[in-house]
Amino acid sequence: MFNINTKKKAAAVAYSPEMPAPVLLASGKGRDAGRILEEAQRAGIAVVEDPGLAALLEAVRPGDYIPPWCWEAVANILAFVIAKEREFIQNE
Repeated sequence: MFNINTKKKAAAVAYSPEMPAPVLLASGKGRDAGRILEEAQRAGIAVVEDPGLAALLEAVRPGDYIPPWCWEAVANILAFVIAKEREFIQNE
């Protein structure tokens, strides 16, 4: 999940190793962004702020693969989230 609080933009991304690339699940501005963030919090999904990536993902339609020029940014965020999840599991 990526978020820009100052401009109320949010995007949700999914990825698994079986997929050829990450997929945009949802994106939105204003109230739609708020709903995306609420759903993420409700589901316990990590929220990472990356204004530049959120702006780039505005051009992607939900259900489409993330374009190659965004892969590195998405990979860095996913690696961060995975590391945090592992840290959380080890501390339980």
